[in-house]
Amino acid sequence: VWSDEFNYSGKPDTTKWAYDIGGHGWGNQELQYYTDRLDNARVEGDKLIIEAKKEDFGGKNYTSCRLVTRGKAEWTYGRFEIRAKLPQGLGTWPAIWMLAGKQLYGNQYWPHNGEIDIMEHVGYDPGIVHSSVHTLTFHHSIGTQKTAKIPVPTAMSDFHTYRVDWTSDTIRTFVDDQLYFTFTNDGQGWEHWPFDKPFYLLLNVAFGGFWGAAQGIDPNVLPQRMEVDWVRVYQ
Repeated sequence: VWSDEFNYSGKPDTTKWAYDIGGHGWGNQELQYYTDRLDNARVEGDKLIIEAKKEDFGGKNYTSCRLVTRGKAEWTYGRFEIRAKLPQGLGTWPAIWMLAGKQLYGNQYWPHNGEIDIMEHVGYDPGIVHSSVHTLTFHHSIGTQKTAKIPVPTAMSDFHTYRVDWTSDTIRTFVDDQLYFTFTNDGQGWEHWPFDKPFYLLLNVAFGGFWGAAQGIDPNVLPQRMEVDWVRVYQ
């Protein structure tokens, strides 16, 4: 129903992608300033490149990009596949994930309205890919998030397909069609399962933060990039 094959060059397709911009830590004490510059996100060689760099910008010492489909494309249920190659090095924290398009539940946006992490990777634990969901009942701030991990030793040298299958009953995450995480709707209401309304996709490379910098950072690894071959959504 939707895709970006990145068979063009220059700025990411503005009919499909918007930018989250700023340097306020993004709730995770992240160190980068997210920009909308070609320096940090561009399409070249039939790939999307999201690049974290060491440079002073907006009061921060690092820059990167967070691309979102919010306001351009949002979906309730479906199969979401992203083929990507990950950055490496201490401090890097790439993510492919989803958030709710609107606050429909509870008195605050997060975690009440849910988060689906299709792929997260931290540079200090190379070759281990994580998937999680966050809800009011299950989220990292109180240590109850539902999560799993899988070894992907070549995550940083090769492209792999990161996928989530989301239905009204389950969220299931795969790497190269290997299932490694399942979260089931237990019928206990939105506090457990807010995943019955439109969500949008996010692609980003953070630097530092409470998880990314859990074992320190090495600014000398930068620049580092996540390369994305394609993004495809099926319903």
